[in-house]
This record gives sequence, C-alpha cells and structure tokens, in this order.
Amino acid sequence: MPHKKTFPAAKSGLHPRNLHRERYDFPALIASHPALQAFVRPNPHGDLSVDFADPAAVKTLNAALLAHFYAIREWDLPPGYLCPPIPGRADYLHNLADLLATSNRGTIPRGEKVRGLDIGCGANAIYPMLGHTLYGWSFVGTEIDQTALLNAEKIFADNANLAGALEMRQQTHPDDILAGAINSNEYFEFTLCNPPFHASAEEAAAGSQRKLRNIGKEVTEKPLLNFEGLGHELWCDGGEREFIRQMISQSRPLADNILWFSTLVSKQDNLPQIYAQIERIGARNMRTLDMAQGQKISRAVAWSFYSTADMERWARSRWR
Repeated sequence: MPHKKTFPAAKSGLHPRNLHRERYDFPALIASHPALQAFVRPNPHGDLSVDFADPAAVKTLNAALLAHFYAIREWDLPPGYLCPPIPGRADYLHNLADLLATSNRGTIPRGEKVRGLDIGCGANAIYPMLGHTLYGWSFVGTEIDQTALLNAEKIFADNANLAGALEMRQQTHPDDILAGAINSNEYFEFTLCNPPFHASAEEAAAGSQRKLRNIGKEVTEKPLLNFEGLGHELWCDGGEREFIRQMISQSRPLADNILWFSTLVSKQDNLPQIYAQIERIGARNMRTLDMAQGQKISRAVAWSFYSTADMERWARSRWR
C-alpha cells in the first residue's frame, strides 16, 4: 500500500482572503452539491479526491465549489467549453481588490458602483460570478462566441444572488479586444482578462499532453482535456504575447474611461516586452500582481493612465 502523504493545512501562495486555502472538504462539498458524490473516491494515498483528468469530474467539482462557497446553485457549461480552476481565478480578483484599495485609503471599494470589464468572459462567467459574490461588483463581459455569451447570461438569470450584475456584449471581430467594447460615456474601475495562452492548435494540444503527464495519466494521440476549452479560448495567432500587445495598444483610446487595465500573463518571458509597450503608450502607473498556487506561479500586469492623485479623486467621486 502506498505511503500516505501528509499535506499542509493551507495551500501555499493563495491570497489570504481566498476561500480555497484549505484542502477540499469533500463531505461538505457533497452536502452542498450531491452530484459530486459519483466522482469522489479514495486516491492511491487513501485521501478522498476526484480524477482531475476527467472533464465531467472537474466540472462537477467546480459546481460544488460554487454552491458551497458562493451560494451559486445553477451553473453549467456547454460541452467542450473552458472549465476554469476556481482558486486561481479568485486570487486575481482579490489582488485587483487590493489594487483598488490603494486609491481608497486602504479600504476595498464594494458594491455595484464598482464596475469591471471582463474581456472574453467565457461561457463559465467565472470572474463576474466571483467578483459579484465576493465584493458586490457589477460587470460587463465581452465575447466573440454567441454560445458562450448566452450561457453566461443564463447563469446570471438562473441565480437570484447574481441577478442584474452582468451585461454581456458580443464582439463581432476577433481583433477587437477593447475597441468597441464600451461607450464613450461609460467608466470602469478595471478590466480583467485571461488571454489565449498558445500560438497554435498544435501548441495547445502539446500543452494538454503535458498536463496529463503531470498528473500521471497516459497520453493518447487525442487526449481528453481535463479543463477542455475551444480553439479561441486556448490559442490565437501570435499567442499570449500578440493578444496582450493588441490589448495594450487598444487601451490608449480608453485612457479616461478605465482606471486600471489588467490582464493575466502566463509566460514570464513576455513581461519585458509588455512593460516596454506600456511605457511607450504613456501609462502613468503600472503594477505586477504576483500570484501562486503551490508550485504554479502566475501574475497579472495592470496599468493606468491616471496619476496617483487622479486615482484618489476617482475614488472620492465614485466610491464614497
């Protein structure tokens, strides 16, 4: 029988306010979402777990986490769409909350007056769901995919505690990341974005195979992806670097409308180019929000065309 592993009580690296710092309490999760019972069984070390290579198990675990921690009872995805890891997505929002607090005497602004623009919201609508339940924020989400857009709208319509907190808008051209997303008289506290990571379908497939190897699964010619995702969710021409380059370029015309632009940056090698471009377009403030979940290191880069004094004036006029 394999030697039973011991684990720390809290997951290292997650934000102090992250609700997912403790190890999964599967009996409690099953009580909140009974469908999870079918996927939970002892792993080789004798601990309860799910098969993270099984898309159905991962999706059901997500549904249980949303029900247990956020009282979101109605959540589902169309087949094949991206199923996000919730702890890391929550960390991004907590770090954005801390960033906003720097302009508000250290107090996190809460309530629907705080508006976020989710670039590529996805069928899962994860950031608006968590941002609203954690901080009461309201969101506009953009999508190029009509099925994803409709599913995100359905999630918010089906859950009373989310009602009215998300407006979805369709982008008709894939090169329009920020361009055309908002009206000239609209203002947002932040953008957030999880850009397509890979530069091609082949690169995305290779990444999925690495994931399977990392969790000890056999790799087949066409692996079943544990987090799945359609093509436009996983890759674009030029990959993450080109997507973020376009996003930075399109942020300049919206300099007055958005307090903080931000995006996840998965590849550390892309940071020098991103920093240089943000400086070239005349941003007055820039931050790197470092995040970690165990051995996995990630970060978001945020930039603003507002001075520190102007940010404080924004806070006084909109949040108090």
